[in-house]
Amino acid sequence: MRKAIFIQFIRVLLAVLLLNSIIFYIASSSRMLKTARKDMLYTLETLDCILDYQGDLNKQVKQMESVIGKNQSRLTLILSDGKVAADTGVDASGMDNHLAREEVVEAIKTGKGHAARYSHTLKKTMLYVAFRSSHQDLILRLGVPFLGLREYITLLLPAAWLSFAIAVFVSLGAADRLVSSVTKPILQLAHEMKKVHGSAMDLEITPCPYEEINLIGKTAAEMSVRLKQYVEQLEKERTIRQEFFSNASHELKTPLTSIQGYAELLEQNNIKDETIKRDFICRIKKEAVHMTSLINDILMISRLEANEIKESPTTVDLQKLLSEILITLEPLTKELEITISVNCPPVTIEAIHQQMHQLCLNLLTNAVKYNHPGGSVWVNVHKAQEKIVLKVQDNGAGIPKESQERIFERFYRVDKSRSRKQGGTGLGLSIVKHIVNHAHGTIELSSAPGKGSCFTITLPVRTSQVPQA
Repeated sequence: MRKAIFIQFIRVLLAVLLLNSIIFYIASSSRMLKTARKDMLYTLETLDCILDYQGDLNKQVKQMESVIGKNQSRLTLILSDGKVAADTGVDASGMDNHLAREEVVEAIKTGKGHAARYSHTLKKTMLYVAFRSSHQDLILRLGVPFLGLREYITLLLPAAWLSFAIAVFVSLGAADRLVSSVTKPILQLAHEMKKVHGSAMDLEITPCPYEEINLIGKTAAEMSVRLKQYVEQLEKERTIRQEFFSNASHELKTPLTSIQGYAELLEQNNIKDETIKRDFICRIKKEAVHMTSLINDILMISRLEANEIKESPTTVDLQKLLSEILITLEPLTKELEITISVNCPPVTIEAIHQQMHQLCLNLLTNAVKYNHPGGSVWVNVHKAQEKIVLKVQDNGAGIPKESQERIFERFYRVDKSRSRKQGGTGLGLSIVKHIVNHAHGTIELSSAPGKGSCFTITLPVRTSQVPQA
């Protein structure tokens, strides 16, 4: 029995390690490509904003060559007919027509495209990402040296083999000790486990010839249910944290890329026009402000999720609070010609003032920013028994049905381009949702495209600080 268990354990171990290695290689290479393409696309979007399409494109591209070429990258500007207008690597006049290039064809159709292939011009394999300009009938293409899947796996092999060898060595010793400890005191161990876990079984155990194993199996079934629930909860929390950090990194990288691009252009002293210089500086400041807002929102969500809010509830005058927020939003409402109507009688709620301020500000800011010029926003507050009902309604663009279930997710945007233009962080409604949950309230959304949206918040008059499960 000892030998059979030991051999079977080793077989399963080797199979699992091998399968895990294959999955790791495939997942790592796929993620590498995806991340590289995203970074390159951000760079092209930034360049699209920087380039002066009325000027000499070839001259501008050559000026960027010192920056683009630091990592052996190659920038190409391609006209709609496939002719190369400018290139950082070679003379554009002598280059072939690029209309049939895979990434160019895709960019013309969908706005962006990518491909990996061998470049006869540069004599190396390149990863290409193409982007259709939003300002000119032109395709921007960025190419970077690409090692390829096989080369990437080769770089990982030494570490993988070392990890595999250590895992096998440790597992052999562990397997030997495990088999020894299980075969000798197995009956005693089963009885001890039953003393601790004496509840009914949740799993059916197939009987085996060994009574001792049957006893352990029955006990393990009870433990497996608890362990499964625990692992599922841990996995859920791990996935949430992983997605959060990934999205946060992505959102922070975008303004950082823009700041770096503008700063490098200013550093070269090739821009003589003071108006352009001031515009670049203003853009850098704007991106810095956006990063500050994003970091503050991330910290807010992190504190809410970790239940690290130390402030005690106080009496909040909602009528006064809404008046203060209207004053804050006045410049924005005037700029967008938005009218806000507030119907709020004298009513108070026991809550954390900063949270209530953030909740109302985020809802009203969204209603204003994502409205149309001359639009309207209505705010209604009333007390129903021991609850406060807050409604924020607008006649703006509305939210598609397929996006309504995801609107409270972190970093989710219905219209990404418009959200970034308005300076949104993608966390406003997620913060609202967290604040509502923290206060043991509810939030409902009613919306239709072209007709506007209505958010209904219901909060207890007296909130407690018991964290949500």
